[in-house]
Amino acid sequence: MIPQELIRRKRDGGELDAADIRSFIDALAAGRLSEGQIGAFAMAVWFKGMSREEIVALTLAMADSGDRLQWAGIDRPIADKHSTGGVGDNVSLMLAPIAAACGLAVPMISGRGLGHTGGTLDKLESIPGYMITPDADLFHQVVKQAGCAIIGQTGALAPADGRLYAVRDVTATVDSIPLITASILSKKLAAGLQTLVLDVKVGNGAFMAERDQAEILARSLVEVANGAGVKTSALITDMNEPLADSAGNAVEMRSCLDFLAGRKGNTRLDTVVLAFAAEMLEKSGIAASPDEGEAMARRALSSGKAAEVFARMVSMLGGPADLIENPDKYLARAPVERPVAASRSGWLAACDARGIGVSVIDLGGGRRHPADRIDHRVGFSELLPLGTRVNAGEPIAIVHAADEAAAERAVAALAAHYSISEDEPALNPVIAGRI
Repeated sequence: MIPQELIRRKRDGGELDAADIRSFIDALAAGRLSEGQIGAFAMAVWFKGMSREEIVALTLAMADSGDRLQWAGIDRPIADKHSTGGVGDNVSLMLAPIAAACGLAVPMISGRGLGHTGGTLDKLESIPGYMITPDADLFHQVVKQAGCAIIGQTGALAPADGRLYAVRDVTATVDSIPLITASILSKKLAAGLQTLVLDVKVGNGAFMAERDQAEILARSLVEVANGAGVKTSALITDMNEPLADSAGNAVEMRSCLDFLAGRKGNTRLDTVVLAFAAEMLEKSGIAASPDEGEAMARRALSSGKAAEVFARMVSMLGGPADLIENPDKYLARAPVERPVAASRSGWLAACDARGIGVSVIDLGGGRRHPADRIDHRVGFSELLPLGTRVNAGEPIAIVHAADEAAAERAVAALAAHYSISEDEPALNPVIAGRI
């Protein structure tokens, strides 16, 4: 296989056979391709797409590029969830311990921020000492004893995807259905899952801005995963505004702890977390129906059992044992906090969710280049949801910044991302469909 010939063939709209795809991915995993070649391949796929057969071949090649996990000795159903990425999307942080508290084993392989979206690993790294890349034995032990473990992709698990993931982030090739499908599912297949639920975002803050594109992606993911032997379904959820009331890293971790303490009920975030918990429990056979699954999830949350699971996971992975009791002791705060005032009285009618994600990056809470260091302290908190009535001058969010100049820029940017109307807006349902 000559890499440039394979790239040329895809660039010109040709279909690649499984053997060539596997040779290319083997070379990628072995470090025999340049970043230029990887980026050119990703761009060719972005423009020309892939057939279902090509996507399956790419997914399997990336899953086979490293180890495949085994879960001997764990008698719970092995289940997981994955999101295609959004702003203020910290669902995984709460969902994993809720599902584990209800009887599932959740080995969650998560990623870093991609494009304008936040990454679960970046949020977890705001916890001092938390190991996002434990060895396989510790990972297995945490899943067995705590019920869940949220970690990053190790070099031994789908290593080809790890390198391709980083290049996609900085080459404007994130929003490619074949590449998204293969990236997500290669890690999930390698993780040894029995069931999987997918959160496919749609809206101005998602990689799929239009409903039809989100449905195409959801069907691609569901069909490829089920074809590979993993029972899979997807919910399509709205991303026309941040999901949580925070966007950043430490600020979203604080939001997670508040959620586990029962202080985020009756919110869009609450609706999504519980819907996915219900889907996971029903699909794994723990619950007979989604309604029963949601009731189980609510009990795990209200009883404090989910919080206990989260605390055990954090402690076993090197974090502080008393994080839930003493978050201010461990989660660093930005030195400058400034309110963002409503420009006029009226209803919060619309926002540019993608712009909010970009503004987090501008504050230092995301990456422009793969090697960039993140400032976990910065971001936005207390974001009011769309449909809220506000008065002129009333805070609609709080900016957390490293210095006064950055805070001033972020205040102006965030205010510009929101539209205020005299009329109460019609809001999108947070769960738009199921595949």
